[in-house]
Amino acid sequence: MSVAKPLPHDAAKLHVTGAARYVDDIPTPRGTLHLAFGQSEIAHGEIQSIDLTEVRRSSGVTAVLTADDLPFDNDVSPSAHDEPLLAEGSVHYVGQPIFLVIATSHLLARKAARLAKIEYLEKPSLLSIDDALAANSRFEEGPRIYQKGNATNAIKQADHTIEGVIEMGAQEHFYLEGQAALALPQEGSDMVVHSSTQHPTEIQHKVAEALGVPMNAVRVEVRRMGGGFGGKESQGNALAVACAVSARATGQPCKMRYDRDDDMIITGKRHDFRIKYKAGFDAHGRVSGVDFIQYARCGWAQDLSLPVADRAMLHSDNAYLLENARIESHRLKTNTQSATAYRGFGGPQGMLGIERVMDHVAHALGMDPLAVRRANYYADLPAENAGASGGSLTGKMKSQTTPYGMEVTDFILHEMTGALAKAADYETRRLAIAKWNAQNPILKKGIALTPVKFGISFTLTHLNQAGALVHVYSDGSVHLNHGGTEMGQGLFLKVAQVAATRFGIDVSAVKITATDTGKVPNTSATAASSGSDLNGMAVKAACDTIRARLIDFLVGHFGVAQEAIVFDNDEVRIGDKALAFADVAKLAYENRISLSATGFYKTPKVAWDRIKGEGRPFFYFSYGASVSEVVIDTLTGENRILRTDILHDAGASLNPALDIGQVEGAYVQGAGWLTMEELVWDDKGTLRTHAPSTYKIPACSDRPDIFNVSLWDRSNPEETIYRSKAVGEPPFMHGISALMALSDAIASCGESYPSLDAPATPERVLKTVERVKHGI
Repeated sequence: MSVAKPLPHDAAKLHVTGAARYVDDIPTPRGTLHLAFGQSEIAHGEIQSIDLTEVRRSSGVTAVLTADDLPFDNDVSPSAHDEPLLAEGSVHYVGQPIFLVIATSHLLARKAARLAKIEYLEKPSLLSIDDALAANSRFEEGPRIYQKGNATNAIKQADHTIEGVIEMGAQEHFYLEGQAALALPQEGSDMVVHSSTQHPTEIQHKVAEALGVPMNAVRVEVRRMGGGFGGKESQGNALAVACAVSARATGQPCKMRYDRDDDMIITGKRHDFRIKYKAGFDAHGRVSGVDFIQYARCGWAQDLSLPVADRAMLHSDNAYLLENARIESHRLKTNTQSATAYRGFGGPQGMLGIERVMDHVAHALGMDPLAVRRANYYADLPAENAGASGGSLTGKMKSQTTPYGMEVTDFILHEMTGALAKAADYETRRLAIAKWNAQNPILKKGIALTPVKFGISFTLTHLNQAGALVHVYSDGSVHLNHGGTEMGQGLFLKVAQVAATRFGIDVSAVKITATDTGKVPNTSATAASSGSDLNGMAVKAACDTIRARLIDFLVGHFGVAQEAIVFDNDEVRIGDKALAFADVAKLAYENRISLSATGFYKTPKVAWDRIKGEGRPFFYFSYGASVSEVVIDTLTGENRILRTDILHDAGASLNPALDIGQVEGAYVQGAGWLTMEELVWDDKGTLRTHAPSTYKIPACSDRPDIFNVSLWDRSNPEETIYRSKAVGEPPFMHGISALMALSDAIASCGESYPSLDAPATPERVLKTVERVKHGI
């Protein structure tokens, strides 16, 4: 079997040698033109006049387009049709595209875009959560509320209560390959688009709208991305549409890529959140009631903010059974970049809220935070049901439901937490850290163990589907396509491993080519950690169709029973006879057996009504736990992660090497969000941190000095592809342990609770240390 093997990434050699081809590397036809946007210089206002004379006169400029020049839909939004490609009379954030320059080179287009003379009637701008609340500026009329039990009464009747606020900042995706697109006009008004996108079908849809043609006139191809993290789920629409419209207008191929500054200024980020909380609990740390108010700063257009904020609500319980919970969510409209999808899709923000509550409860009681967390865990799934694929529980576990009413039937964190705590020597190290802190006034250490329970599926139910196309050639080689996109995560290899296993051949015989809307239609975005789940099952279905045809043929041709036919080790055993798979393929072809098939899969059991807050939004949960140890300098706020131990649930991993790599990268990215990545806007709404010189992402030196990652190798109780589990987003939340460890270190400086906000930059750590020292 090819699945479960720790095979290297299929493009690893291409990555490290620089031979991997991205959109900007595609050889372009002679005469290809290059595009750049002219951008708004104010956060909010009306455009009084635009003088583009000098832009048009600039060297190399072929044409300049405004909203009035667009032939059909001027919209690049993924949802609400509220995001014009080019501004229509008003602007809503600094960096909003106003006009489009078409020139003979990338540099000349960018230079020309800066020559416009635009006069504005500037209006007051809403830049912060407080600004939006004061103006009642939001994307839904009122807050959305999910609740279970009676949180208000439970908190009032509790022996102990806490309340507080946690702020968490936005985060730039900082994919290594920036946004890029290339449009090639074809005969008969057709258009081929190469795009660095996680959602080829959405690009196809938006380009077709912009050109006024049906979707069958647009073909979108994506071979690979140099990173996505959600930032290429909807943000690539503008470049693809701009290229297609320009290619139609000029009759020439058109290409566009953002420079890093433009990319950071124009595109959306992770939603920054403010979460207010109240909680009631007993002397053992068991939470009896919790009340959350979540404020999400969504930016100027809706984008994907509603489902992002929904998922934050859906993960407000994390790993904890909350019998009385109330979660209130506000989706606030501001004059900043339209916040968008980012790894975890709101889940990390919601999860951080409840982790703060558990940490605060532990501090209030003087308990080990891990003891409080374990006291509030859901109950583990009974051993006799461990292999079941859902269904109702009995006895104690019958009422084990999330705040949104979904039964939790697969909880495994009690055993996982115990295993990790033992492997990481948590208790001994915690005692050693307490001793260290008592003896060292300057350098303080902290440690924290935090869990993860993350729901897997798109919460928009119809997106939980995938298609595939598989060909077996007469020489035994296999060619496949599916709807998923490769952004470095190894999806293509995992799916190839599935196909190789179904045919019993080596993975080297399977070729996956670029994702192509002309081969597999109506694809969902490669998002929600569902790439392997959906596309793996679709490819399995296609392979099994072909395999069934081969078996039927061989049964008749050789006169054997179906049970006598086995595909394995590049051979097909037919009773006591063995033929090479290639020979079987040739024989089938010569006997006119179809060796091509499509496959389709839709996730079972999921159904979710986001308005009512009812149903089953997730097929299953992925789990994990991490221990981080940190040290801080109380004189400067500087800090380091000394050691991290992670145990992550990947089910029966399709490829342990790839999955461990995903966990490692996710942790570092999550810790980066919470400890160092800080986006700063000035009082005019201009993003000041728009380059690596001013926006710090984790470097190699920022990783933990000791970094241990292991996979919890247990099969998924649900019937996923080879009983594996998703590994894209869930491990991102392991970064929360780094923030909680910093809070633990600061807590040793005084008696008051640190209430550490994120990102916990050295400046913020130092301020929090001073507050704790002075009991503020």
